[in-house]
Amino acid sequence: MSTQLEAARAGTITDEIRFVAQAEDLDAELVRENVSAGTVVIPANKLHLESNLKAAGIGRALRTKVNANIGTSSIRSSIEAEIEKMQAALAAGADAIMDLSTGGDLDNTREKLLALCPVPFGTVPIYQVIEGRGVEEIDSKIILDIIERQAKQGVDFFTIHAGVLKEHLPLLEKRVAGIVSRGGALLAKWMLYHDKQNPLYEMFDDLCDIMGAYDVCFSLGDGLRPGCIADATDQAQIAELKTLGELTQRAQEKGCQVMVEGPGHVPFDQIQYNMEIQQDICGGAPFYVLGPVVTDIAPGYDHITSAIGGTAAAFYGASFLCYVTPREHLGLPNADDVRAGVIAAKIAAHAADVARGLKGAAERDKKLSVARSNLDWKAHFDESLDPKTAQAMHEEACKEIGADKLPTADYCTMCGQQWCSVRINKEIRDKIRSKGTAKI
Repeated sequence: MSTQLEAARAGTITDEIRFVAQAEDLDAELVRENVSAGTVVIPANKLHLESNLKAAGIGRALRTKVNANIGTSSIRSSIEAEIEKMQAALAAGADAIMDLSTGGDLDNTREKLLALCPVPFGTVPIYQVIEGRGVEEIDSKIILDIIERQAKQGVDFFTIHAGVLKEHLPLLEKRVAGIVSRGGALLAKWMLYHDKQNPLYEMFDDLCDIMGAYDVCFSLGDGLRPGCIADATDQAQIAELKTLGELTQRAQEKGCQVMVEGPGHVPFDQIQYNMEIQQDICGGAPFYVLGPVVTDIAPGYDHITSAIGGTAAAFYGASFLCYVTPREHLGLPNADDVRAGVIAAKIAAHAADVARGLKGAAERDKKLSVARSNLDWKAHFDESLDPKTAQAMHEEACKEIGADKLPTADYCTMCGQQWCSVRINKEIRDKIRSKGTAKI
């Protein structure tokens, strides 16, 4: 069986392309054309498809998607906790899950999560490469063995930090935060120890062979992404991006699907440039960004700083937003943090889709607005991104005004009964209609 890219280039509309087209309310041929061009990817490992995966597409022709990162650490390792976090992310609307586990039994954790994950599932294989080893022990065989092992488990996309080159490292000298990518830092350490080029770059064709066999999508990692806004759009970041452009073309020529990862900390005024230069250098391959976070001074609220950046990023060129939780930079997130992060990223993604006029995006807003203007609370909640939270807040407000049942509340406690503009407007419209005059 060929990869989704190879099938699309041969003119075949696969079941997965057809499924994505239906989910996006688009013509299947349009989706096929975008997959063929490399501007849409469908991360769908053949083995995950045989179990429980529902295909999803990522690209500018489609809705902006949201990823949620979960994973154990060497300090805290519980499969049950990771399952809880994944379920919280899926319930909040995450379109993909990444397992970034670095502690415990990584194979077992991944296997159990995959068995319960119906959306595209990604990993960073280099994290397992370093488990129990020093950089002096890592060689090409260990890397390839682990990548194939994870592919055989059904992982749909791999973050591969193949763009961090030995010649890029001197460019980091002026940085404030240096290398904040775990994968990038590990590979920099390996290159300096062995005085050799990045092994992932050197064996890139071998990686393509393994990933193509299972149709694992490349997520070309940004190992030199800026870790603070002072380092944004610097020489090191752009040098790596140019290498990622080269690798995008090489992977696609070998039939592999590719998306490209982008910066995590970018001041607002640089977001448009970052999105546009990636599209140019990487030939329109889907851009996967972490946030981006637009200011560094809000620890505890970085789901908000990233949602601000994510809206702009998705408007100007990104196709895939990696969520940021309130606990970013502070500690490992819990299920509540995961939920908050996903909701914030979903708001950003949808806001951008509305702003760029994506088919059907604004219809949901209109449905909610109609419900709101009619004081139809049930429809109001049903159309919201987080019905559970919205309903809980409204029910609390209803108790304050002595209305225990939602249908009886024809105003909220923000303005009260006398000053409720929605309620007054409804009365005005009813009176105008009863007199037969024009509608407001």
